[in-house]
Amino acid sequence: MILTTSLIPLLSYAEEAKKLDVGNTAWVLVSTALVMLMTPAGLALFYGGMTRTKNILNTIGMSFLAYCITSVVWVLWGYSLAFGTDIGGIIGSLENVLLNGISVNDIWSVGNIPTLLFVAFQLTFAAITVALVSGAVIERMKFEAWLIFVILWITFVYSPVAHWVWGGGFLSKLGLLDFAGGTVVETASGISGLVLALLLGKRNDFGRKAILPSSVVLTVAGAGLLWFGWLGFNAGSELKADGIAASALLITNTAGAVGALSWVLVEWKITKKATMLGAASGAVSGLVAITPAAGFVGLSGSIIIGFVAGIIGFIGVFWLKHRFKYDDSLDVFGVHGLNGIWGTLATGIFANPQVNPAGSGLLYGNIKQFFIQILGLVVVILFTGIMTAILYFITSTLSRGARVDEETEVMGLDEAVHGERGFELKG
Repeated sequence: MILTTSLIPLLSYAEEAKKLDVGNTAWVLVSTALVMLMTPAGLALFYGGMTRTKNILNTIGMSFLAYCITSVVWVLWGYSLAFGTDIGGIIGSLENVLLNGISVNDIWSVGNIPTLLFVAFQLTFAAITVALVSGAVIERMKFEAWLIFVILWITFVYSPVAHWVWGGGFLSKLGLLDFAGGTVVETASGISGLVLALLLGKRNDFGRKAILPSSVVLTVAGAGLLWFGWLGFNAGSELKADGIAASALLITNTAGAVGALSWVLVEWKITKKATMLGAASGAVSGLVAITPAAGFVGLSGSIIIGFVAGIIGFIGVFWLKHRFKYDDSLDVFGVHGLNGIWGTLATGIFANPQVNPAGSGLLYGNIKQFFIQILGLVVVILFTGIMTAILYFITSTLSRGARVDEETEVMGLDEAVHGERGFELKG
């Protein structure tokens, strides 16, 4: 009788744990839609405006089709590899291939939201991560080669790294703090972009003449859409409609604003000009850097992170690239890679247990956390760099060369590949 009575609270708790939380579900539904907007609209316009007129559609198409391909790959096998039952801390099982075993009534344990909603939310993260990589190779990579690469990269790079950090893999067990993607999204895409840019080689015009953007207006509009979506990206990663989500939303906005201001201030000091392209890039730099820290740091931490991020982005774009003469076309490494690294390290410094008891950084007496962050970065950088190189050579073999011929590059990929023009301007 005593045993039966003692089980009643436990059974009641178990039933409550399985009950759908309507508020959390509504918030993550909105967040999923916000993050979805970031790839085929926000990033496509942000990147498209920065490329030359003759390649704007091809650049947009690389983001647009990356979203389409990832949407399919993710539900076929990507989700299962990333979030299936852990196998040795390295990869998820294939038990959920084709979403097998997941019903409309299944509840994800964090936030008590539908498991299918969690699948969709994570899909949008995978899509924008691989789409970010395209910015390093626009104007010279074969479109068919890019589409093959997307399939391979989501399967063999993104899914394993996502599993290590978020899916119960060895980095999550070590205690790595990455609230919304400093390692999984930003560092991985930045390193992969740099490796691809080096392997593919420079554009023919790189360093010989000015390569001007087709439309700064489109880039600024794209940055605005990215910023808008980023609120769902970071605050939605809490998977709950609670105080941490609200804090993450507020400090994400703060870091983006401070990043824009610090970039413009440095640019104004050095070049005597305050460009809108710089303001847009600075905002993205701040948003990138705050991503891993969004649910762990307070307002002061977010201001410092955003301010430093704007300066790092400026240095990456205007000094580092020219110093080492690599053609990272749209500065994926300079903005996303470097600030993904900075944000991950900053999380290990500024994580405040009063904001979120799940994270405590160096400034709050936890020096171990800082070294865990470093270890996580080293592992992700080495793995993504090596695997990207391997996948590039596989892609190059399958597509009979990953780079377009010189005639196509001179003509522009819009007409040569798509038979279209981004603009038809007639007097």
